[in-house]
Amino acid sequence: MCGIVGLFSKSASINEHLGEHLGDMLLELSDRGPDSAGVALYRNPAPAGSTKLSLHSADPDYDWEALEVELDNRFGASHAVFVVDAEPQPLQHWLHERRPELRVMSAGSSLEIYKEAGSPREFVKRFALDNVQASHGLGHTRMATESAVTTDGSHPFWTGLDLCLVHNGSLSNHNWVRTRLRREGIEFETENDSEVAAGYLTWRLAEGDSLEQALESCLGELDGFYTFAVGTADGFAVLRDPIACKPAVMAETDDWVAMASEYRAIAVLPGAADANVWEPAPATVYSWDRQPVA
Repeated sequence: MCGIVGLFSKSASINEHLGEHLGDMLLELSDRGPDSAGVALYRNPAPAGSTKLSLHSADPDYDWEALEVELDNRFGASHAVFVVDAEPQPLQHWLHERRPELRVMSAGSSLEIYKEAGSPREFVKRFALDNVQASHGLGHTRMATESAVTTDGSHPFWTGLDLCLVHNGSLSNHNWVRTRLRREGIEFETENDSEVAAGYLTWRLAEGDSLEQALESCLGELDGFYTFAVGTADGFAVLRDPIACKPAVMAETDDWVAMASEYRAIAVLPGAADANVWEPAPATVYSWDRQPVA
């Protein structure tokens, strides 16, 4: 099952309530994914030369204030979802060496990823999505099929600076692709097949592909059934497998663009009754950014 949602704002009124709208969309798909939930939010870009990090610890009593002080002493100013005056690579290397107990959920300028095992309703409440302002975001509700129910196994998966992926479906050749990608230097934290899709995009983008080219190459390399939604610093993209086995619907108004696994998640958005609604075609990349491309 699993449920995925995406919302891209085209107006200030949607920006101001994007977290609330995204949370409402997630709740509509709770029964598609009761195991865990997650969101990727794009907001508050970090200053040039700085890196925004989303970090996760399995320890609920982790001393984040001590980490903030240490990051501040080593790199410069930092803040809650840590914004550090450093380039991504040395910062990630330092965290790997000095704080191996932490998981980097995302890195970049504007991307923040939050995810947790448990019910989507508790997730929306815990992370206070009602109070979030953002330009766009993705969300996921998970029903585990390929790996354990853990926070690490939840979506979204980080695929590169300010890039992330959510997935509804199942990849049949993920073990073979994972082995191949490891030879290319791609690292994996879980046995989740969706992380393999994220790793594949990471590799293709590092090889020089555009996002559209990387997604199109998935069609020949990733076997199985899938709908992908990929977030970028400027927008998001959607791709379904060649036979479009997994459900997806898209809609657009003057104020927003949205996608979801089912229309009921779009129906809760303001102005949905007057939206242009369609089912995305198989094996076709749809993308929106600040200069919309369809």
